[in-house]
Amino acid sequence: MAVLVLATGCASQNSAARATPKSPRVSPSASPTPSPIAPTTTSPDKDSFKLTLVTAGLQSPVYATYAPDGSDRLFIVEQTGRIRVLRNGQLLAAPFLDIQSLVVSGGERGLLSVAFHPDFASTGVFVVNYTRASSNAADVGDTVIARYRVTPPGADVANPSTGQILLTIDQPQPNHNGGLAVFGPDGMLYVGMGDGGGGGDLGAGHAPEGNGQSLTTLLGKMLRIQVGRTGPYSVPSDNPNLGAGTKREIWAYGLRNPWRFSFDRATDDMYIGDVGQNAWEEIDFQPAAGVGGANYGWPVWEGSHAYRGGQLVADIKPVADYSHAGGNCSVTGGYVYRGSRIPSLQGFYFYGDYCSGRLWSLVQLGGQWHATLILDTDFSISSFGEDQAGELYIVDLRGSVYRFDPK
Repeated sequence: MAVLVLATGCASQNSAARATPKSPRVSPSASPTPSPIAPTTTSPDKDSFKLTLVTAGLQSPVYATYAPDGSDRLFIVEQTGRIRVLRNGQLLAAPFLDIQSLVVSGGERGLLSVAFHPDFASTGVFVVNYTRASSNAADVGDTVIARYRVTPPGADVANPSTGQILLTIDQPQPNHNGGLAVFGPDGMLYVGMGDGGGGGDLGAGHAPEGNGQSLTTLLGKMLRIQVGRTGPYSVPSDNPNLGAGTKREIWAYGLRNPWRFSFDRATDDMYIGDVGQNAWEEIDFQPAAGVGGANYGWPVWEGSHAYRGGQLVADIKPVADYSHAGGNCSVTGGYVYRGSRIPSLQGFYFYGDYCSGRLWSLVQLGGQWHATLILDTDFSISSFGEDQAGELYIVDLRGSVYRFDPK
């Protein structure tokens, strides 16, 4: 089985080291975030839910999501290059998509996510994010964003021959690949890109700023592009204009490795789990009213702590960060719970740590962000997932998927 390592500065730490962690640090927000269902407490009821195993026997699962077609299927991405279908609680034997021959897998590389087009129910169009295999030994695995189509859209098996590469991004190192592509509430495709690997973002040609602060590279960024049913992608006209010679696909920058991010389906706000270097993991936040161009500070800042010398203007600090104390090493961003089965979780954002297996909640109340440690698991949390009803899942890289259920 491939082993996923989310590019921390202390990869040797693991879930066996479980000293009592320090509480995550949280930061005040300039203004409260409106929510149609706003929590009135700083933490959810820890005794109101449990984690229920829904499927096992997977090969290095790294993501779970749904298709917007009313089928209630859960699609589970295996790092090795397959997408599996969970239908009515049963894991189907035939993969939805098998592109193992195209993918280099291991470490942080592999098939890393799938995103279903908003018009999937009628078009069958979906997009995958993977690191490609190559016969060139010097090629460490470039990032590929490719579009596929399944016919009919409700079928449980897609044809790999329908694949069309939309975007290829050169990778100088085999780590810090980001890995998530998501269609946002505006119908645009958002792609999280890591800074290209190595330690401290010492990107060639961009020192001392690094790739995170350079606007002439797609590395260390959140990208926003428009993907249609056919043809190449385009750059949305309302993407931020960051100056002459800059990459127009850039929506936000100053990111180290935004492995997992999500949109609150009730408010359209964006939450980004950005994997840190040696000491700090962070959650970044962009309100739905944001117009792009946000700078999240890497590598000048690691979380809310100075990392490299330098000064930034109008950069945005994380709304929460936590240290590597007690075996923590790599944040896995999650979702705001918007399901109906566990009312006490409504409006809370959930995220975890890959190494320690710890699970936190985060909420903004009275203009202040509050993070609470709510569960200590033995999972290798590679991702969270959300189904069409808004219920949440946790993906364990060792081969299983669990669902948040009421007790």
